[in-house]
Amino acid sequence: MNISKDISELVTANVISQETASKIQNYYKEKGIKSSNKILVIFGILGALLIGLGVILIVAHNWDEFSKTIKLFFAFLPLVIAQIISGYSLIKKSENSAWKESSATFLFFTIGANISLIGQIYNLHENLGFFLLTWMLIFFPIIYVMKSSTASLLYIIGITFYACETGYWAFPISESINYWILLILIFPFYYLLYKKNPQSNFFNIHNWVIPLSITISLGIVADNFEEFLYIAYFNLFILFHIIGSSEFFKNQKAKINGYTFFGSLGIVVILLILSFDWFWESLRNKYFNFREILISPEFLVSMLISLLAIGLLIKNSKVKSANEINPVYYSLILFIVIFFIGIHLSISVIFINLLVLAIGIITIKQGIKQNHLGILNYGLLIITALITCRFFDSDLTFITRGIIFIIVGIGFFSANYWILKKRKLDEK
Repeated sequence: MNISKDISELVTANVISQETASKIQNYYKEKGIKSSNKILVIFGILGALLIGLGVILIVAHNWDEFSKTIKLFFAFLPLVIAQIISGYSLIKKSENSAWKESSATFLFFTIGANISLIGQIYNLHENLGFFLLTWMLIFFPIIYVMKSSTASLLYIIGITFYACETGYWAFPISESINYWILLILIFPFYYLLYKKNPQSNFFNIHNWVIPLSITISLGIVADNFEEFLYIAYFNLFILFHIIGSSEFFKNQKAKINGYTFFGSLGIVVILLILSFDWFWESLRNKYFNFREILISPEFLVSMLISLLAIGLLIKNSKVKSANEINPVYYSLILFIVIFFIGIHLSISVIFINLLVLAIGIITIKQGIKQNHLGILNYGLLIITALITCRFFDSDLTFITRGIIFIIVGIGFFSANYWILKKRKLDEK
């Protein structure tokens, strides 16, 4: 399809004016330039990655044959080159995203390689956690100097790996506070990215990487009362969902809103895990000193996240009507009550199952109200998942289980058919 030829034909046929034709041509021209810039950024980043890895592999292959002086030369050479390229990008190519993103990526890997090589040359036997912390602290200013979104994403991945190394793999040696400080340092850049272009691909990727990093890393605060992290995780997912549904993300599409995705999925996964009695039985068999619980990091983090979620919910309630607020949000207090009841009574497992069922029904109701098949089917999937869990957790006969699944299947078909029929009637 030749746009210019088609536009000329429309002008000749007096379908559109010459002014309109010029606007259309300018639109497609700018669109083509933006598309080309995106491709340049992507291939620039990939090129920097490949060059960085290639240099490391070449040097590593002949490393043992070099003297200490030559080793130092090769340790600093890529870093110096990366700094020169970054300086050139900053001064001469400040408006070129491809240059900035690729040079920042190259600099990220050369800093890591330099730290590693210096440690190897002088036999500095620091652990992996210390290496990652040093790497991220040295690289951190580059994010703001270069104003590079790729650098920001690499930094978040790096501190998440650091959190896993120090909080999980090296447990019980944990430095969890460092991760949270490092994470907070990136938020000003995240906000600037939102103010600059909230529809950009880099901002959308941040909306997935940040909640994923927090989800992975939250468990590093575990100490002696790890069971209470279920409260922290449940209310964290509530908090994510509130953030994803706030005015801040009002114009974001559902498929690029990581907060809503992780929040919604996380709430259901946590409740389905706790819908089995084995957890509550082990909880009841464990002795808890409530004075120690109140000062434990798990409980303090749980309460902090809960207060943040409540505060954000109150803030949203001032700009939204009661009907616009998701009823699931109010379960954050209910879940805490159920959890503490479960320390003493077995009835909590029933409450959790009822809560899952209620969330499924609420989701189905929202899908019907919004005429949205995706939300409707998600609600049906929640109920199906609950039934499947009870399938492996009950003494029902195979005939009874089969009948239940048939009923659910009919429900799937009927609900989807009803919405599709409703859509056709609305179109007429």
